[in-house]
Amino acid sequence: MQSVFEKPFTRQEPIPEAGIERAVEIMRTGKLHRYNTDEGETAESALLEQEFAEYQGVPYCLACASGGYALHIALKAAGLQPGEKVMTNAFTLAPVPGAIHNAGGVPVLIEINSDYCVDLIHLEKMMLESESKFFMMSHMRGHLADMDAVVELCKQHRVILIEDCAHTMGATWDGKKSGTFGDVSCFSTQTYKHINSGEGGLLTTSDEEIIARAIMHSGSYMLYQRHGTVPDEETFNDIRLDTPNYSGRMDNLRASILRAQLPLLDENCKRWNELYDAAETALKDVSGIELPVRPDKEYYVGSSIQFRPRELKKPEQIQQFLSSCAKRGVELKWFGSHDPQGFTSRYDSWRYLGEAPVLPQTLKILSNTLDMRIPLTFHLQDIALIASIIDDELAKATAAT
Repeated sequence: MQSVFEKPFTRQEPIPEAGIERAVEIMRTGKLHRYNTDEGETAESALLEQEFAEYQGVPYCLACASGGYALHIALKAAGLQPGEKVMTNAFTLAPVPGAIHNAGGVPVLIEINSDYCVDLIHLEKMMLESESKFFMMSHMRGHLADMDAVVELCKQHRVILIEDCAHTMGATWDGKKSGTFGDVSCFSTQTYKHINSGEGGLLTTSDEEIIARAIMHSGSYMLYQRHGTVPDEETFNDIRLDTPNYSGRMDNLRASILRAQLPLLDENCKRWNELYDAAETALKDVSGIELPVRPDKEYYVGSSIQFRPRELKKPEQIQQFLSSCAKRGVELKWFGSHDPQGFTSRYDSWRYLGEAPVLPQTLKILSNTLDMRIPLTFHLQDIALIASIIDDELAKATAAT
């Protein structure tokens, strides 16, 4: 009888009791809106901003309604004008080009390499050709490129670096935290990210004017001083009148849930990596699987893993392999499909961007790239069973080619 895996791949751990208790307290007061506070009281959203800024080691943080919204106002706050070009990885999730489009920018897509990081040669080429002043760098699926080289390229070509850290909260490059390399950085607290409020986002920066504009964009009206991390009043003199309100604040309910998770983040990152390392080790023993190489300077957060079955080259072969695994309870996603499925989509499916460029390197890499979530509700024995099912079904699929 064939073994079957029976746990869901989308089940998260429960919210910590302290967060549940605080959320209930807030609901009993009815004061969910971040500016609905009594005299002398600091809102949960403001406290979250203070605590996440301290965690990141930066002066400013803004709590937002979603990670995608944070990306949108990061571009606007950094000075993007309608019609200006914004470079971004071709391998990313749909909210990234969506944020560029929403901010009035024109995406310029950059090739990736076999380790799912931005191709630095193509990046510099497009810096020169496009003359774009912005690079929205997506640390897609938790893969950090050589951040020293990226920062140097941006400095050399006077490009503003905006980090999309939706998959790298808690990660570091050479000991420096993801989200502290860019001029402004954005994080997601959507359910499948590293801290969970269902939806939510955090924007961080060390730039006084960027944070002031971002706060005004978020919908602070003239209540900007009620935020947890703000520059001097003088910084707002003109910005408060020149900056449109896009209403994308985080509420106190979600902030209370996140505050309870933040102290657990570093330990949870270690737990994710224990599971990831077990999955990587097991999949390395599976014949015909190619895995990305993780650089020594990278401390990743392994909440998902990517691999490529070398012998499965036709779409129908990959679809059959996915179906066979799914029948045995192993849920894999395919980033090479021409038709978007669930959360996954290929760059040439975003037709609202206009005619997609031909990026042969990225298309080849994504053609057989498979993706698997690793939730903290899994255990090491679960990883072993999953790997054995993948091994078994891949052997069958390969034999049938």
